[in-house]
Amino acid sequence: MKLVTKQIAKKLSKYPLYSTDGTHPKDAVVKFFTPWTYWTWYVTEFDGKDRFFGFVEGHDKEWGYFSLSELESIKGPFGMKVERDIFFDNKKIDENGEVYGE
Repeated sequence: MKLVTKQIAKKLSKYPLYSTDGTHPKDAVVKFFTPWTYWTWYVTEFDGKDRFFGFVEGHDKEWGYFSLSELESIKGPFGMKVERDIFFDNKKIDENGEVYGE
């Protein structure tokens, strides 16, 4: 699965890095996840190349930076990879990571 399609890149172009700094709620444009674990990444900003900013749920829950190349390199059991939630669209995410609405 391609994590960032042309359509998603176009949506994310409205949210360059640092563009939502200090604002809440933020628009969560894309959701990535590992189907074999509980890790989830909600993207709110993108540099257009490799670097994202968003909310990460893993060992902890926190706002931070992560990269497309890093997500693409993760491999799980039986060759599984990070996936994009194809049903996720236009949600809000508050400062505590609560995802809601449209």
